Amino acid sequence: MPFDALLLLTFGGPESPAEVMPFLENVLRGRPVPRERLEQVAAQYMEMGGRSPINDQSRRLLARLAEQTKIPLYWGTRNWHPALNDTVARMADDGVRRAAVFVPSAYASYSGCRQYLENLEAATTAAGPAAPELVKIPPFYDHPGFVGPMADGLRRARADAGPDAPVLMSAHSIPSGAAATCDYVSQLQATMAAVAAGAGEDAGACRLVFQSRSGPPDQPWLGPDVGEALQALTGGTSAAIVVPLGFASDHMEVVYDLDRKAAATAAAAGIRLVRSATAGEDPRFVDMILDLVHGLEGDTVRPSCRPGCCPSARP
Repeated sequence: MPFDALLLLTFGGPESPAEVMPFLENVLRGRPVPRERLEQVAAQYMEMGGRSPINDQSRRLLARLAEQTKIPLYWGTRNWHPALNDTVARMADDGVRRAAVFVPSAYASYSGCRQYLENLEAATTAAGPAAPELVKIPPFYDHPGFVGPMADGLRRARADAGPDAPVLMSAHSIPSGAAATCDYVSQLQATMAAVAAGAGEDAGACRLVFQSRSGPPDQPWLGPDVGEALQALTGGTSAAIVVPLGFASDHMEVVYDLDRKAAATAAAAGIRLVRSATAGEDPRFVDMILDLVHGLEGDTVRPSCRPGCCPSARP
């Protein structure tokens, strides 16, 4: 049965300083996060003007999709406006019966995949009997439309940084216990190898690192941290390349944690940080989304999850 709509489902983000703290409180509702940690993250948003880049990026992606397809497009977010529940209710009112759902999260994990499935289930329940069937597109970590733009970005970064600059490929850290329940790390490693090969790099010389951990200090999370990896570089390195491997677009974890925080750490060590590009609205990435929708229609893509993957519990 073909789809009669495409829903873009994103994390969401504040669009003004007044929205920052309510947004963060919504993201962390029900989780035992100290108030001071909330204020630290809010300060980071304020340094960036109190506005997350993710919503503008979502709008640009929707505009690119609209140029390539006539299928009705909808947009909802997990944590802010437009709220997913409101969007699904509008889809029901519009008579949408079956929609593909694209989440710009390339890898399996609880927060990057399973939680979105739970969000979709809750939204359809809230919308009632008229709610459309929502079919999430599976992780796309090895699709050429995702890998190709990043490989090109790494190639450009290499030309800027020079032939001897080490390559760090960075992804969002998650708790080690959560990583053990899914294919997150193995998928990252597969993408790292593909990006390196596409850029003409030695994959064995690239290093997988992590960033943006937010858990309590006594809880094991994936490492090493990108900042620690930069500080540990030796041998008179004057530049280093960081590839935002775990991210499809330039949202806060990229523009703050890499472009600002990691760059400052590198500068303190006398290293110039060269950050390569994300897929963003690259035409190949846009084409990938529509290719995956057609794959779902023909039932030719991998299942969204393997059995037992990413159990439904907050990491």
